[in-house]
Amino acid sequence: MFGDSHPDWGFALQWGIAALAALLFFASVLVHELAHSVIAKARGIPVRSIVLHLFGGVSNIQREPESPSSEFLIAIVGPASSLVIGAVLVGAALMFAGSSGALARPMETFNSLSPVLTLLLWLGSVNVTVGLFNLIPGFPLDGGRIVRSLFWAITENLRRATRWASWIGQGIAWLMILAGIAMTFGARIPFFGTGLGNGLWLAFIGWFLTSASTQSYRQVVIQDILEDVPVARIMLTDPPTCLADCSVSRLVHNHIMQSDDQSFPILDNGTRRLAGLVTLDDVRQVSRDTRDTTQVADIMTPVDHLVVVGPDDDAAEAMTKLTGRDVRQLPVVHTGELVGLLRRRDIVKWLQLHSELGLG
Repeated sequence: MFGDSHPDWGFALQWGIAALAALLFFASVLVHELAHSVIAKARGIPVRSIVLHLFGGVSNIQREPESPSSEFLIAIVGPASSLVIGAVLVGAALMFAGSSGALARPMETFNSLSPVLTLLLWLGSVNVTVGLFNLIPGFPLDGGRIVRSLFWAITENLRRATRWASWIGQGIAWLMILAGIAMTFGARIPFFGTGLGNGLWLAFIGWFLTSASTQSYRQVVIQDILEDVPVARIMLTDPPTCLADCSVSRLVHNHIMQSDDQSFPILDNGTRRLAGLVTLDDVRQVSRDTRDTTQVADIMTPVDHLVVVGPDDDAAEAMTKLTGRDVRQLPVVHTGELVGLLRRRDIVKWLQLHSELGLG
């Protein structure tokens, strides 16, 4: 990375600076995503995690903002943090290098910089690039979310605003793909250059963006369909259950083999009160030799460790809980008693009946 411009650096120094640059770059990406997360949490929106990947990072914000202003603030703070970091680092590097000389002879100045100043200048310029790239109005990039917030404020309709922002995002993504293909055949694109490697990389980014844009719109459609729908309308009202003192062997023969369900609510003996939940994975942990003597109470997940919903809860919020915990079902409980089971496949069936997207 730095060897071409600093051939006088030794092998160890070049790789040491490169490794440090990579670590600091991911740290700056983490700051970018933390900025999104802090504002989201300040606005009452839960954040599940932050994931760093090949294209940068993503904050797993659990639900959509409640207003265009919240969307705008959450979206813009990320690029703003990257631009601020970049400006500070570039400014510091130029100040110590002598800004007048650096601006008059940029390449000569860069080639003569010390390892520390070279690192600062490179990291600063990369952060500025990241900030500007994220401001591209291609949903779901930050710039696309800013555009969506404006459409949302104008139309007062999140689903319509998302559809328009998604169209813009897909259009920009296809321009990237076509530009990348052209670059592989020798065309020179401003800022991106030319060549097979650069072209394939740009086309791959475009493909990733169009896929993410489509998926983001689908998620909003799902939330819109499920919003204000009570869990009671979707749940399985009479799920197969088992008592706490039932043996694992009886559970297998009388319940698991008689249905295609993946989980079974466990009730306190003689009542309808939920005691826990047993899944097929729990049963697989019990050897065949001990299934007759092992009670389901010994292998179930206790009710205190379960995420449950009520029959009057919003199905969109229930879906968020399902995806957030990465489970296939949620017990539906009213005053401590089991009244149903909300399964992913029941939600999918509801979406298939009410969505023009043909979800399946």
